[in-house]
Amino acid sequence: MPGARKAMKRIGRNDPCWCMSGRKYKVCHMAFDEKIQRYALEGHMVPEHHMIKTKRQIEGIRESSKINIAVLDHVAEKIQIGMSTEEIDQLVYEKTTQMGGIPAPLGYDGFPKSVCTSVNSQVCHGIPSEKDILKDGDIVNVDVSTIFQGYFSDSSRMFMLGNVASETQKLVETAHRCLEIGLEQVKPWNFLGDMAQAINDHAKENGYSIVREIGGHGVGLEFHEEPFVSYVTEKGTEMLMVPGMVFTIEPMVNMGSADIYIDDDNGWTVYTEDGLPSAQWEITVAVTEDGYEVLTW
Repeated sequence: MPGARKAMKRIGRNDPCWCMSGRKYKVCHMAFDEKIQRYALEGHMVPEHHMIKTKRQIEGIRESSKINIAVLDHVAEKIQIGMSTEEIDQLVYEKTTQMGGIPAPLGYDGFPKSVCTSVNSQVCHGIPSEKDILKDGDIVNVDVSTIFQGYFSDSSRMFMLGNVASETQKLVETAHRCLEIGLEQVKPWNFLGDMAQAINDHAKENGYSIVREIGGHGVGLEFHEEPFVSYVTEKGTEMLMVPGMVFTIEPMVNMGSADIYIDDDNGWTVYTEDGLPSAQWEITVAVTEDGYEVLTW
Protein backbone atom coordinates (compact mmCIF):
# COMPACT_ATOMS: atom_id res chain seq x y z
CA MET A 1 0.00 0.00 0.00
CA PRO A 2 1.26 3.55 -0.67
CA GLY A 3 3.57 4.85 2.04
CA ALA A 4 3.84 1.52 3.86
CA ARG A 5 7.17 -0.05 4.70
CA LYS A 6 7.99 -3.56 3.59
CA ALA A 7 7.37 -6.30 6.11
CA MET A 8 10.13 -6.69 8.66
CA LYS A 9 12.42 -9.65 8.18
CA ARG A 10 10.86 -12.69 9.82
CA ILE A 11 12.58 -13.89 12.97
CA GLY A 12 11.85 -17.22 14.66
CA ARG A 13 10.03 -17.06 17.99
CA ASN A 14 12.94 -18.72 19.78
CA ASP A 15 15.69 -16.86 17.91
CA PRO A 16 17.71 -14.16 19.69
CA CYS A 17 15.93 -10.80 19.46
CA TRP A 18 17.19 -8.31 16.90
CA CYS A 19 17.73 -5.71 19.66
CA MET A 20 20.71 -7.70 20.99
CA SER A 21 19.18 -8.03 24.44
CA GLY A 22 20.14 -11.71 24.53
CA ARG A 23 16.50 -12.66 25.15
CA LYS A 24 14.34 -14.81 22.89
CA TYR A 25 12.41 -12.87 20.29
CA LYS A 26 9.02 -14.12 21.56
CA VAL A 27 9.51 -12.54 24.99
CA CYS A 28 11.31 -9.43 23.79
CA HIS A 29 10.21 -7.58 20.64
CA MET A 30 7.81 -9.96 18.88
CA ALA A 31 4.60 -8.28 20.09
CA PHE A 32 6.18 -4.87 19.43
CA ASP A 33 6.97 -5.82 15.82
CA GLU A 34 3.50 -7.27 15.30
CA LYS A 35 1.94 -3.99 16.41
CA ILE A 36 4.14 -2.03 14.02
CA GLN A 37 3.26 -4.41 11.21
CA ARG A 38 -0.46 -3.77 11.74
CA TYR A 39 0.16 -0.07 11.08
CA ALA A 40 2.14 -0.95 7.96
CA LEU A 41 -0.71 -3.08 6.66
CA GLU A 42 -3.02 -0.09 7.10
CA GLY A 43 -0.77 1.86 4.73
CA HIS A 44 1.27 3.85 7.24
CA MET A 45 4.98 4.48 7.02
CA VAL A 46 6.71 2.59 9.84
CA PRO A 47 10.31 2.47 11.07
CA GLU A 48 12.64 -0.37 10.23
CA HIS A 49 14.74 -2.06 12.89
CA HIS A 50 17.85 -0.01 12.12
CA MET A 51 15.96 3.17 13.09
CA ILE A 52 15.16 1.83 16.57
CA LYS A 53 17.90 2.32 19.15
CA THR A 54 18.69 -0.18 21.88
CA LYS A 55 18.96 0.86 25.53
CA ARG A 56 22.75 0.65 25.26
CA GLN A 57 22.78 2.89 22.19
CA ILE A 58 20.52 5.47 23.83
CA GLU A 59 22.84 5.52 26.83
CA GLY A 60 25.72 6.24 24.43
CA ILE A 61 23.77 9.12 22.91
CA ARG A 62 23.09 10.45 26.42
CA GLU A 63 26.82 10.54 27.16
CA SER A 64 27.52 12.34 23.89
CA SER A 65 24.69 14.73 24.73
CA LYS A 66 26.33 15.72 28.01
CA ILE A 67 29.23 17.17 26.03
CA ASN A 68 26.95 18.83 23.50
CA ILE A 69 24.92 20.53 26.25
CA ALA A 70 28.07 21.64 28.09
CA VAL A 71 29.46 23.16 24.89
CA LEU A 72 26.30 25.20 24.27
CA ASP A 73 26.27 26.27 27.92
CA HIS A 74 29.88 27.43 27.44
CA VAL A 75 28.91 29.43 24.35
CA ALA A 76 25.99 30.97 26.28
CA GLU A 77 28.43 32.20 28.94
CA LYS A 78 30.89 33.71 26.44
CA ILE A 79 28.88 35.04 23.49
CA GLN A 80 28.79 38.83 23.25
CA ILE A 81 28.55 41.81 20.94
CA GLY A 82 31.83 42.36 19.10
CA MET A 83 32.74 38.66 19.00
CA SER A 84 33.37 37.09 15.62
CA THR A 85 31.63 33.87 14.67
CA GLU A 86 35.13 32.42 14.23
CA GLU A 87 35.64 32.94 17.97
CA ILE A 88 32.48 30.92 18.60
CA ASP A 89 33.95 28.16 16.46
CA GLN A 90 37.13 28.19 18.56
CA LEU A 91 35.10 28.00 21.79
CA VAL A 92 33.20 25.00 20.45
CA TYR A 93 36.28 23.16 19.23
CA GLU A 94 38.25 23.72 22.43
CA LYS A 95 35.42 22.76 24.81
CA THR A 96 34.39 19.71 22.79
CA THR A 97 37.89 18.29 22.50
CA GLN A 98 38.70 19.15 26.12
CA MET A 99 35.79 16.91 27.16
CA GLY A 100 36.93 14.07 24.89
CA GLY A 101 34.50 14.67 22.06
CA ILE A 102 34.84 15.40 18.35
CA PRO A 103 32.92 18.24 16.65
CA ALA A 104 30.70 16.35 14.19
CA PRO A 105 30.45 19.17 11.59
CA LEU A 106 34.23 19.47 11.13
CA GLY A 107 34.99 17.92 7.74
CA TYR A 108 31.45 16.57 7.30
CA ASP A 109 30.93 16.55 3.52
CA GLY A 110 33.69 19.15 3.39
CA PHE A 111 32.22 21.54 5.98
CA PRO A 112 35.24 23.57 7.14
CA LYS A 113 34.33 24.42 10.75
CA SER A 114 33.31 22.82 14.07
CA VAL A 115 29.93 24.55 14.43
CA CYS A 116 27.25 26.31 12.38
CA THR A 117 26.61 29.97 13.23
CA SER A 118 23.60 31.45 11.42
CA VAL A 119 22.98 35.18 11.89
CA ASN A 120 19.74 37.09 11.20
CA SER A 121 18.56 36.10 7.69
CA GLN A 122 20.83 33.04 7.62
CA VAL A 123 18.50 30.10 8.13
CA CYS A 124 21.12 27.43 8.87
CA HIS A 125 24.59 26.09 8.02
CA GLY A 126 26.31 29.44 8.48
CA ILE A 127 30.11 29.08 8.32
CA PRO A 128 32.02 30.84 11.11
CA SER A 129 34.34 33.62 9.92
CA GLU A 130 36.66 36.25 11.36
CA LYS A 131 34.81 38.74 9.14
CA ASP A 132 31.38 38.11 10.70
CA ILE A 133 31.21 40.25 13.83
CA LEU A 134 28.16 40.04 16.09
CA LYS A 135 26.43 43.41 16.41
CA ASP A 136 23.89 44.98 18.74
CA GLY A 137 20.44 43.74 17.71
CA ASP A 138 21.64 40.55 16.00
CA ILE A 139 20.12 37.13 16.53
CA VAL A 140 22.30 34.06 15.98
CA ASN A 141 21.68 30.34 15.96
CA VAL A 142 24.58 28.25 17.26
CA ASP A 143 24.21 24.63 16.10
CA VAL A 144 26.48 22.17 17.94
CA SER A 145 26.91 18.49 17.11
CA THR A 146 29.20 16.08 18.93
CA ILE A 147 30.70 12.64 18.46
CA PHE A 148 31.67 10.80 21.63
CA GLN A 149 32.76 7.17 21.61
CA GLY A 150 31.01 6.73 18.27
CA TYR A 151 27.69 8.26 19.31
CA PHE A 152 26.25 11.49 17.87
CA SER A 153 24.27 14.26 19.57
CA ASP A 154 22.86 17.43 18.04
CA SER A 155 21.16 20.61 19.29
CA SER A 156 21.08 24.36 18.74
CA ARG A 157 20.05 27.50 20.56
CA MET A 158 19.18 31.06 19.59
CA PHE A 159 21.00 34.00 21.14
CA MET A 160 19.73 37.60 21.10
CA LEU A 161 22.42 40.26 21.37
CA GLY A 162 21.74 43.64 22.95
CA ASN A 163 18.79 45.68 21.76
CA VAL A 164 16.92 43.22 19.55
CA ALA A 165 13.83 44.66 17.84
CA SER A 166 10.59 43.57 19.48
CA GLU A 167 9.30 41.91 16.31
CA THR A 168 12.52 39.87 16.08
CA GLN A 169 12.29 38.90 19.76
CA LYS A 170 8.79 37.62 19.07
CA LEU A 171 10.11 35.50 16.20
CA VAL A 172 12.75 33.89 18.42
CA GLU A 173 10.25 33.26 21.20
CA THR A 174 7.67 31.82 18.81
CA ALA A 175 10.28 29.50 17.29
CA HIS A 176 11.00 28.17 20.76
CA ARG A 177 7.29 27.73 21.47
CA CYS A 178 6.92 25.85 18.16
CA LEU A 179 9.52 23.38 19.41
CA GLU A 180 7.69 22.96 22.74
CA ILE A 181 4.34 22.43 21.01
CA GLY A 182 5.87 19.87 18.67
CA LEU A 183 7.46 18.03 21.57
CA GLU A 184 4.03 17.61 23.18
CA GLN A 185 3.07 15.40 20.22
CA VAL A 186 6.01 13.03 20.66
CA LYS A 187 4.63 9.81 22.07
CA PRO A 188 4.59 6.20 20.89
CA TRP A 189 2.03 5.35 18.20
CA ASN A 190 1.61 8.99 17.17
CA PHE A 191 2.90 10.11 13.78
CA LEU A 192 5.63 12.58 12.86
CA GLY A 193 2.92 14.47 10.98
CA ASP A 194 1.11 15.08 14.28
CA MET A 195 4.15 17.01 15.47
CA ALA A 196 4.56 18.77 12.13
CA GLN A 197 1.02 20.10 11.98
CA ALA A 198 1.16 21.36 15.57
CA ILE A 199 4.37 23.26 14.80
CA ASN A 200 3.19 24.63 11.46
CA ASP A 201 -0.19 25.71 12.84
CA HIS A 202 1.45 27.69 15.66
CA ALA A 203 3.88 29.39 13.30
CA LYS A 204 1.08 30.38 10.93
CA GLU A 205 -1.10 31.66 13.78
CA ASN A 206 1.70 34.10 14.58
CA GLY A 207 2.18 35.19 10.98
CA TYR A 208 5.30 33.15 10.28
CA SER A 209 6.26 30.37 7.89
CA ILE A 210 8.18 27.10 8.25
CA VAL A 211 11.02 26.14 5.90
CA ARG A 212 9.91 23.20 3.77
CA GLU A 213 13.08 21.82 2.22
CA ILE A 214 15.13 21.34 5.41
CA GLY A 215 13.95 19.52 8.51
CA GLY A 216 14.99 17.24 11.32
CA HIS A 217 16.53 13.80 11.08
CA GLY A 218 17.30 10.62 12.89
CA VAL A 219 20.57 10.77 14.82
CA GLY A 220 22.71 8.72 17.17
CA LEU A 221 24.81 6.19 15.28
CA GLU A 222 25.39 8.60 12.39
CA PHE A 223 25.17 12.37 12.09
CA HIS A 224 22.11 12.22 9.85
CA GLU A 225 19.92 9.14 9.72
CA GLU A 226 16.42 8.23 8.59
CA PRO A 227 13.75 9.43 8.93
CA PHE A 228 13.62 12.92 7.47
CA VAL A 229 11.47 14.98 9.84
CA SER A 230 9.27 17.55 8.10
CA TYR A 231 7.43 20.34 9.91
CA VAL A 232 4.91 21.16 7.17
CA THR A 233 3.06 17.86 6.82
CA GLU A 234 -0.36 16.90 8.18
CA LYS A 235 -1.56 15.11 11.29
CA GLY A 236 -1.82 11.36 10.81
CA THR A 237 0.85 11.27 8.09
CA GLU A 238 4.57 10.59 7.94
CA MET A 239 6.33 7.90 9.97
CA LEU A 240 4.87 6.17 12.99
CA MET A 241 6.74 7.03 16.20
CA VAL A 242 7.73 4.02 18.30
CA PRO A 243 9.83 3.55 21.45
CA GLY A 244 13.53 3.65 20.66
CA MET A 245 13.37 6.13 17.79
CA VAL A 246 15.77 9.06 18.23
CA PHE A 247 15.49 12.19 16.11
CA THR A 248 15.87 15.96 16.16
CA ILE A 249 13.12 18.54 16.41
CA GLU A 250 14.37 21.71 14.73
CA PRO A 251 11.78 23.74 12.81
CA MET A 252 13.19 26.77 10.99
CA VAL A 253 10.74 29.64 11.43
CA ASN A 254 10.89 32.54 8.98
CA MET A 255 9.51 36.00 9.66
CA GLY A 256 8.46 36.29 6.03
CA SER A 257 8.03 33.67 3.32
CA ALA A 258 9.29 30.11 3.57
CA ASP A 259 11.44 30.49 0.45
CA ILE A 260 15.18 29.98 0.87
CA TYR A 261 18.37 29.83 -1.20
CA ILE A 262 21.88 28.47 -0.70
CA ASP A 263 24.97 30.67 -0.92
CA ASP A 264 26.58 30.05 -4.32
CA ASP A 265 30.05 30.90 -3.04
CA ASN A 266 30.34 28.44 -0.16
CA GLY A 267 27.62 25.92 -1.07
CA TRP A 268 26.45 25.69 2.54
CA THR A 269 24.84 28.75 4.08
CA VAL A 270 21.07 28.90 3.67
CA TYR A 271 19.37 32.33 3.56
CA THR A 272 15.77 33.52 3.52
CA GLU A 273 14.82 34.57 0.01
CA ASP A 274 13.26 37.83 1.21
CA GLY A 275 16.13 38.77 3.54
CA LEU A 276 13.96 38.71 6.67
CA PRO A 277 15.16 37.00 9.87
CA SER A 278 14.83 33.29 10.61
CA ALA A 279 14.97 31.54 13.99
CA GLN A 280 15.49 27.93 15.04
CA TRP A 281 15.94 25.89 18.19
CA GLU A 282 16.93 22.23 18.06
CA ILE A 283 16.77 19.31 20.47
CA THR A 284 17.41 15.58 20.19
CA VAL A 285 14.58 13.45 21.55
CA ALA A 286 14.06 9.73 22.16
CA VAL A 287 10.59 8.18 22.00
CA THR A 288 9.93 6.20 25.20
CA GLU A 289 7.26 3.69 26.23
CA ASP A 290 5.03 6.47 27.57
CA GLY A 291 6.22 9.67 25.89
CA TYR A 292 9.66 11.11 25.27
CA GLU A 293 13.05 11.89 26.76
CA VAL A 294 14.89 15.03 25.67
CA LEU A 295 18.49 13.90 25.30
CA THR A 296 20.15 17.05 23.95
CA TRP A 297 19.19 20.71 24.22
